[in-house]
Amino acid sequence: MLFMVIERFENNDMVPIYERFRESGRGLPDGLEFVDSWVEANFARCFQVMRCDDPKLFQQWILHWRGTGVTMEIVPVVASADTRSVVTSYIDAKSAPA
Repeated sequence: MLFMVIERFENNDMVPIYERFRESGRGLPDGLEFVDSWVEANFARCFQVMRCDDPKLFQQWILHWRGTGVTMEIVPVVASADTRSVVTSYIDAKSAPA
């Protein structure tokens, strides 16, 4: 399953996060996969796509980042191609003669 992780940096200060990352890596438990990330130009937020089947892995991962001034919002998401398939099936069924 895919998740969008929205990290918010206290006072737009991502330096403590990058310091922790340099010291000990991403801190991902086995089974939690990093896909990609993007950071806002003002350093206020980072958007990450991650993949896993067990949401408890996020709790382990968040504990790794505790004390760095970051808060995380975790949102389950569906890839656009998969959504398009679901919606197309719905539209096709709705359009079919009764």
